[in-house]
Amino acid sequence: MTKSQHLYELFQPEHYDIYIDINRAQKHIEGTSTITGNASQTKIGIHQKYLTIESVTADGKDVPFATDDDTESIQIEVPQTGKVTLKIAYSAALTDSMMGIYPSYYEVDGVKKEIIGTQFETTSARQAFPCVDEPEAKATFSLAIKFDEHEGETIISNMPENRVENGVHYFDQTMRMSSYLIAFAFGELQSKMTETKSGVKIGVFTTKAHALNELDFPLDIAKRAIEFYEDFYQTPYPLPHSWQLALPDFSAGAMENWGLVTYRESYLLFDPANASMQTKQHVATTVTHELAHQWFGDLVTMKWWDDLWLNESFANMMEYVGVNALEPDWHIWETYQTLEVPRALQRDATDGVQAVHVQVEDPAEIAALFDSAIVYAKGSRMLVMVRALIGDDALRKGLKAYFAAHQYGNATGADLWKALGDASNMDIGGIMNSWLEQPGYPVVTASVNDAGQLVLSQKQFFIGEGKDQGRTWQIPLNGNYDVVPTIMKDQTITLGDYKELRQKNGKAFRLNVGNNSHFIVRYDDTLMQDIMSESNSYDSISQLQILQDLRLLSEGRQIPFAQTVPLLKQFAQDHSAIVNAGLYRITSVLKEFVQPDSAEEQHLQAFLGLLSADQVDRLGWEYRENDTEDDKMTRPYVLNAALYAHNDKAIAAAHELFAKNSTHLIDLPAEVRGLILTNEIKNYDNKDLFAHLLDLYSRSSDPSFKADLGAALASTSDADQIAELVKDFENADIIKPQDLRAWFPAVLGNDAGQQAAWDWMRNDWKWMEKAVGGDMSFTGFITSVANIFKTKQRLTEFKAFFEPKINTPGLTREITMDIKIISSRVDLIEAENKAVNAEVAKEIQ
Repeated sequence: MTKSQHLYELFQPEHYDIYIDINRAQKHIEGTSTITGNASQTKIGIHQKYLTIESVTADGKDVPFATDDDTESIQIEVPQTGKVTLKIAYSAALTDSMMGIYPSYYEVDGVKKEIIGTQFETTSARQAFPCVDEPEAKATFSLAIKFDEHEGETIISNMPENRVENGVHYFDQTMRMSSYLIAFAFGELQSKMTETKSGVKIGVFTTKAHALNELDFPLDIAKRAIEFYEDFYQTPYPLPHSWQLALPDFSAGAMENWGLVTYRESYLLFDPANASMQTKQHVATTVTHELAHQWFGDLVTMKWWDDLWLNESFANMMEYVGVNALEPDWHIWETYQTLEVPRALQRDATDGVQAVHVQVEDPAEIAALFDSAIVYAKGSRMLVMVRALIGDDALRKGLKAYFAAHQYGNATGADLWKALGDASNMDIGGIMNSWLEQPGYPVVTASVNDAGQLVLSQKQFFIGEGKDQGRTWQIPLNGNYDVVPTIMKDQTITLGDYKELRQKNGKAFRLNVGNNSHFIVRYDDTLMQDIMSESNSYDSISQLQILQDLRLLSEGRQIPFAQTVPLLKQFAQDHSAIVNAGLYRITSVLKEFVQPDSAEEQHLQAFLGLLSADQVDRLGWEYRENDTEDDKMTRPYVLNAALYAHNDKAIAAAHELFAKNSTHLIDLPAEVRGLILTNEIKNYDNKDLFAHLLDLYSRSSDPSFKADLGAALASTSDADQIAELVKDFENADIIKPQDLRAWFPAVLGNDAGQQAAWDWMRNDWKWMEKAVGGDMSFTGFITSVANIFKTKQRLTEFKAFFEPKINTPGLTREITMDIKIISSRVDLIEAENKAVNAEVAKEIQ
């Protein structure tokens, strides 16, 4: 058996009877996996990983077998082809890897406790029980779980529990499903329940470290989301219940296990009495994302991991469709423009980036597919483009047909395009293949040539060096002049005489109106000046789009970065949160052009002070009765700028709020709590304060409060305190391994902490591989370094450490790309440093 051979080709399972006996005290698992299915050959393979195989029988008779760790399989010889029932007895260790079956740790009133949960995506079901651990190998499952149970414990799984006999919990047989979607959990759980209009039971479960009111919001969102999707998909939810479970230790953000969705606590729970709009939106979009999967991913599953995007891209779009339907006043599509769109555009501009659809076989490479900026963000933009092209009626009609044709089975991208194409009478597959099968995206240049003609041309856009391979895309242009075609297929098109078109239309020429298509626009000076002259009348997304394209074109060296600086004041008074997000994202890039404590940094601080001053005066630190949602979300942007500018009034006001709430810091206004805590560490730090906040962090069970405390602590400039934090990176009693992906970049991004964090990564890489290396987001640690380093010296160090690891499965593409990302930043700073800083100095005169 080679690594590329799918075991499903050899053996097709139909039903599993799984018995697992878990001893938490001894950290030991024993079980049997009884699998009925069809053997296509007499030599078959069943997946296992880290399991000790005790015996294998086929139809009750012992058969020869051998374990092969290279292919993570048991090679079995059965007497004949055809239907056979395998019974495999095995044992395994219960580990702390956050993969397979694992414990989660937490405290209640100072007493340490644990619950058991599971995480099987992508290829970790084989760590829990022998199975054909491939998406196409769908079967029904009957679970029986025994554990060292004590009074007051609850066990839940994909399906309802039907009986308990001799301490064994038996669950109803599942629908036909993939192994990676099996889940169960047990421990001292508490819950809240409700029911949908169609009778589906909805529950939210958590440990008793949390107040019950933290379950109210996700319970309501989950109920309404199931109801919405049943209507939108015109397909009933197929299971009797939908449980949402918050796990104290969880490597991913959330996981769409069918009927038992698991979440990191910060992605599901919060105190509704003091939660920021960002927190509410984050939880709501996470829940709607995972519940979208219950149909798209669970009911119908990708055939193989190369179509992972089919699951994730779709759910990433539907989370916004869902929240927009449930909470229309939130204007969630504006949030999409500040979160998903820039992630996709930034990542996809680096030469060597993966396409959305990627061929993959090796398990380590499968995990590396989870590039959130591409598979999630870019992929969702592809589907947003399709939705904009065909409309919701055709989308829903196509999806209904897709689910009917493939339910309880598997599908490919071509199957979806066919369904949507049939519903819309458009060649959706032809359009989408140009986006999914090749990496990158185009910049469309709009210019008036010497003959006065308005000309459009497309070319692949790169940040940094990139090899132009002459790629073209079928681009939905969405122009605001009637002469603009719906789709641009050619490299260059001429639209007509610009003066005549401008006079006829009476407005500046624009493309990608609504910013739904995955490209950026470079307007020539004539067109850009026209746009800027009327930009104040544009909607928020259009203004954000101007800032977005200016930033990317500047970083891609297509326009001078200094040329963007004087345009920023035009947007500084805007009350829209997303416009401020776009504005202050550019100023964060400007910080790369200055050194700490330099004259250039002082000039930039003064510039940010000018940009933010009026908004700081307007909004202040505390909520006002007439605050709009935009005001609440804008406040952190402008106050953060004011603190960077060393605005004495803002610093003093934050300190006063800290003092006023010193005995109960969690009650600080959630939107600005992190800034207040960070201000205190940066400007009023002492040993007692640091120790107090670190103690609060270690004891708190409130996810958003812990995040604010962590960000504040990581901002310290005290060398001893930094050393203490870095030491705690490996102390799970203080910093859980799952939280390192926030802590490490926070300390690394602190000028005073960068060396210590970088030294830790290089010295303790083997510990990282062991503690979080199985995590599908492991490459994010490398990405975080690439997002921060900006000097030739750091580039040299990065290459020296990571180039020897370049052939490590799952790391190759990330290391290669990140070298390019740092190189392009170093080159940009070196080339434009003087001009950018001169322009900033000019703006404050």
